[in-house]
Parts: sequence; C-alpha cells; structure tokens
Amino acid sequence: MSKNSLPVTVIIMGKEYKIACEPEERDNLIRSSIQLDEQMRKMRDSGKVNGADRIAVMAALNLAHELQVLKNQNAILSQSLSECLTSMLHKIENVLENP
Repeated sequence: MSKNSLPVTVIIMGKEYKIACEPEERDNLIRSSIQLDEQMRKMRDSGKVNGADRIAVMAALNLAHELQVLKNQNAILSQSLSECLTSMLHKIENVLENP
C-alpha cells in the first residue's frame, strides 16, 4: 500500500475489521464488505452451515463462483464483439475498395 492508504473500518458478521485502503478504492471495499456480510448472514440464518470459518469459506466459494461466471460471460461477449468489429471492418474495406 502507498502512503495515501487510509484505514477503513468494515463490520462483517458483527466483527470489526480495519483494512488499509487507497482512497479511490474505499467505496468498492465498503460495498464488497457489505456483500460479504449479507452472504455470510444469509448462510448462518439458513442453518445449513455452522461455524464462522465454514460460513466464511462457503461465502468466499459462492462469490468466487459468481466472479468466474461473470468472467466467462465477459470473455464470450468480448469474443463476440471482436468478431462483429472484424466483420464490420471487412465490409467497410470492401465498400472503400469497390466504390
């Protein structure tokens, strides 16, 4: 972390954590901690997972899975966009070559 890092206090499952964070990342850190807290509380309240460690691991696994799904979707969209742009470029080149 740089000298600009400031401690940000977040609360997850009733426990307070101070995390060094760049000022421009503060809002993202807070939103992420809220999302994690909500996911962990939902698991705890469901009664299907016991113990803070197991709840944390399951929440992390769920969030990692969600991130992987979004990365896969992003890769598919990027490939599709690239193909579309290549097709448009070929059409433009054909029009310019054959007026």
